[in-house]
Amino acid sequence: MSYRRDHRSSKSALFDGLDNLEEGGLRASSSFSHDVKEHDNGKAIESLHDRVAFLKRLTGDIHDEVESHNRMLDWMGNGMDATRGIMSGTMDRFKKVFEKKSNRKMCTLVMTFVVSFLIIYYLFRMLRYVRG
Repeated sequence: MSYRRDHRSSKSALFDGLDNLEEGGLRASSSFSHDVKEHDNGKAIESLHDRVAFLKRLTGDIHDEVESHNRMLDWMGNGMDATRGIMSGTMDRFKKVFEKKSNRKMCTLVMTFVVSFLIIYYLFRMLRYVRG
């Protein structure tokens, strides 16, 4: 009988502090639970650290890309300004040429030769492809 009492007392000591035994829920001891929570917190902190490091690298890459695009847009803007200046000068020259009637006739003659040359060039090119 003494064996049964010892067995029951050790059994009750083993399951001491378990309120939900009938519902199937077993609770660990408070120190074990604390260690598990600490471990889970450590994993969560490590995961969060990895995500923060990834986001930091990502934002750095985005910053570099934006800087690169800004430099390219500045370069293109400067090129467009230079082109606008050249076109403005060319248009001023055309206006001066077309102010006089004799210059208009000369420009018309030159444009006629250029257009006729391009037409003949494309006709010969098409004939060469048709034969080929």
